[in-house]
Amino acid sequence: MSIFTEDLFEKGIKQRVSTVGEDYVKKNLEEADEFSRPFQEAMTAWCWGFGWGDEAIDAKTRSMMNLSMIGALGKMTEWETHFRGAIKNGVSKNELRAIIHVIGIYCGVPQAVECFRVARKVLEEENLIKRNSAVI
Repeated sequence: MSIFTEDLFEKGIKQRVSTVGEDYVKKNLEEADEFSRPFQEAMTAWCWGFGWGDEAIDAKTRSMMNLSMIGALGKMTEWETHFRGAIKNGVSKNELRAIIHVIGIYCGVPQAVECFRVARKVLEEENLIKRNSAVI
């Protein structure tokens, strides 16, 4: 008997949409073909339904955990997606900065530099910070 039920998939869709947005989820599912669709469905049920759907950890805390882990892995495309989701889940700019500091301490300064690059891009796009034109 599989734990991947239609209910778990639907729970995953709702959680995924609430964190990364309807447009992102819709695009990923629409672009899935016969080769990638099984992964999209399993990942939605497993990661978003089973993992994110577990209410023992709130979405904000889970976002903070994910940024740390994905940052440690250096998977910057996914990190950017989850950075945007963390903002939606209520993670403050100060908390986001502190997460990147921890990534720098435990994963190295070059990885923190990459995270800051992505973070600045997203924060500017979201109008949460202004581009600093000062030259050092």
